[in-house]
Amino acid sequence: MTQAILAALLGHWRRNPLQLITLLAGLALGTALWSGVQAINAEARASYDAAAATLGEGRFAQITARGGGPVAQETYVALRRAGWNVSPVIDGDLDSVRLVGLDPLTAPGDIGPVSVEGGADLGAFLSGAGQIFARADTLARLPDTGAQGVASPDVAPNTAITDIGLAQRLLGRQGQIDRLLVAPEQPLTRRPLAEIAPDLVQTAPQGDTDVARLTDSFHLNLTAFGLLSFAVGLFIVHGAIGLAFEQRRPMVRTLRALGAPLGRLITLIAIELAALAFVAGAIGVALGYVVAAALLPDVAATLRGLYGADVSGQLTLRPVWWLSGLAIAMVGTAVAASGALWSLARMPLLAGAQPRAWAMARQGPAQGVASLALLSVAGVLAIWGQGLLAGFVMLGGLLIGVVLALPPLLGLVLRAGQASARGPVTQWFWADTRQQVPGLSLALMALLLAMAANVGVSTMVSSFRLTFTGFLDQRLASELYVSATDAAQAEQITEAATGLTSGILPILSVDAQVAGMPTQIFGARDHATYRDNWLFLRSAPEAWDTLAQGEGVLINEQLYRRADLDLGTMVAIAPGLELPVLGIYGDYGNPVGQVIMTEALFRQQFPQVTALRFGLRVDPAQADTLRGVLRDQAGVPEAAMVDQAALKALSLSVFERTFTVTTALNILTLAVAGFAMLMSLLTLAAMRLPQLAPVWALGLTRRRLAGLDLLRALVLAALTAALALPLGLALAWALLAVVNVEAFGWRLPMYLFPLDYLRLAGFALLAAALAALWPAWRLSRMPPVHLLGVFRNER
Repeated sequence: MTQAILAALLGHWRRNPLQLITLLAGLALGTALWSGVQAINAEARASYDAAAATLGEGRFAQITARGGGPVAQETYVALRRAGWNVSPVIDGDLDSVRLVGLDPLTAPGDIGPVSVEGGADLGAFLSGAGQIFARADTLARLPDTGAQGVASPDVAPNTAITDIGLAQRLLGRQGQIDRLLVAPEQPLTRRPLAEIAPDLVQTAPQGDTDVARLTDSFHLNLTAFGLLSFAVGLFIVHGAIGLAFEQRRPMVRTLRALGAPLGRLITLIAIELAALAFVAGAIGVALGYVVAAALLPDVAATLRGLYGADVSGQLTLRPVWWLSGLAIAMVGTAVAASGALWSLARMPLLAGAQPRAWAMARQGPAQGVASLALLSVAGVLAIWGQGLLAGFVMLGGLLIGVVLALPPLLGLVLRAGQASARGPVTQWFWADTRQQVPGLSLALMALLLAMAANVGVSTMVSSFRLTFTGFLDQRLASELYVSATDAAQAEQITEAATGLTSGILPILSVDAQVAGMPTQIFGARDHATYRDNWLFLRSAPEAWDTLAQGEGVLINEQLYRRADLDLGTMVAIAPGLELPVLGIYGDYGNPVGQVIMTEALFRQQFPQVTALRFGLRVDPAQADTLRGVLRDQAGVPEAAMVDQAALKALSLSVFERTFTVTTALNILTLAVAGFAMLMSLLTLAAMRLPQLAPVWALGLTRRRLAGLDLLRALVLAALTAALALPLGLALAWALLAVVNVEAFGWRLPMYLFPLDYLRLAGFALLAAALAALWPAWRLSRMPPVHLLGVFRNER
């Protein structure tokens, strides 16, 4: 009996290969986009973990200079003698490679590639020539240091680890230390830190890397798009499985009448679908690897540009993402098939095969109620929701709610079209189109999701591009930016530039904690450059004059939102210094808080900080002359001088690549939606013969029927596009005003781009026309005997 049931089940796929292709392709495409996103996320998180494991970032308490800058080696020796179990670390840039120097004799046992507990060759590591541990691609980019290069895949990307003495020599910073790692176990007899080094401050371990926390929102956005793409693919799977079950009703009735047990029949169908899901999932994982490998370089550039996070540009086959791809394929198929299996379990023994449109039409009221419930939840969260999770739940409720409302809304529009029709053919067209909506609803839902995602994301990206371009114009006002290697060269730059520029603007900054948030504190010189170019979101009267007098500070939007500050709020900037907030400015692209005070007050509070970067205001015609003077008199290399245009181009290129991944996902999602429509039209073509044959017999030619079918697809796509536009704009508003604020701490203005929306609608209509072209062509060439066969079989 089992073999007979399996033969009957497999025979259905042999007779309907198109449905089998639809099922496998839909699930494979959805799984590919999901697993590709997960592969990218897994590679990025593995890089963060490698950085944390090799450098101890976030896992150990650290001691740093209170106002930033290096820690003297003598201070480290004093701490060790006072009983502190600390280990020095130096961190610098060597030919665009992050070089980290560690002391393996004092470092915690699981920090770095060489440790006492690990039984490594400490002699080679500490020898005169020394060793440098890094990934193979990183070693290839290092200059000739004379040290032995050791390939170590466990080291973080773009990072090299060596002995602290060798690192100090290579970086030219003998006797300096950037920070001290504090071991978890400390002697009870150690003296207080404030007594030994009052200019140092200890920060508690954070349990996770700063980079991992900063990039969580970026990866969450990728995951959301991956889920959206998988949902579109799942619509295809649901439609294919539903059609297969509807077509199998006569076969199931026959098998049960012949004595096949219901439980065994359901079990075998479930096994059959699980096998198909496994095959489709394996194909999807392979395709996902290709997608991830193509997009990973852009993601790595984005994370490096936005967050300073080094991510390997090479993809590794990690179980965490390919297993999740197979799992979501199996779970998705189970969800798509659950309704059909449930109806099969409750189907009477001799139930007849009901038309699919009638079966789906009965779901209308329940679907409408679910849509209203989800939209209500989205509305409540939009008004009262807090946090990033609430923002994404609101987005999910909004998208799914409108998607479920699509068939009822289309039914209302088509009913109105039928009521206004005057000729019999026109009335039949509207009535027949309304009857086809249930059968095409899943494909139209997928198209609605894809179009709404395209409208929403393109609006967000274009708004970001406009805002960020204007932001760069106000921020990069200086014509030339120069970097010095030390304080002596910085003084030479100032002397050489005097008289050739209309303004020398030192860039002074220090990392600190303000209002409990990691913050960059800047000292700004009172100059017209800032007054003329910087725009405030909110400000107190005469904010620049008050700032110049040292009686307040400016803060960026991120700190204003995250620390719940406002104009006039007193903020503790340094020990014994509290100043009111004078203005709030936009700071797009910065993941941390920022405070600006006047230069004089900054130098008073942080005298150890020396300006090594300068913005120089110069007539563009004199820029080359100034470059030559700086090169000849101050010894500034060309690489340390960056003109405004080049810096803007570099900044814009980072943000252009930021959205490459989401743009690619949108294109792929729209392509999957078009495929869904094609498969639905093809699988429904044969089932529509009972509706088409009587009309053909009454005199409509096959070519005219094919033309009407093509027109029907365009009408449904146009109506779907009309609903997708407001949904996409609502999605863009949610991304800009809710998700972006919660994830990054800033809110972008929303701009509208009507030409882009018209272009997208044209693409949607083109996709619908291409999807309907093949079924229409087949109908126009269908032999009359097939249409006559409808009457022969008394259908």
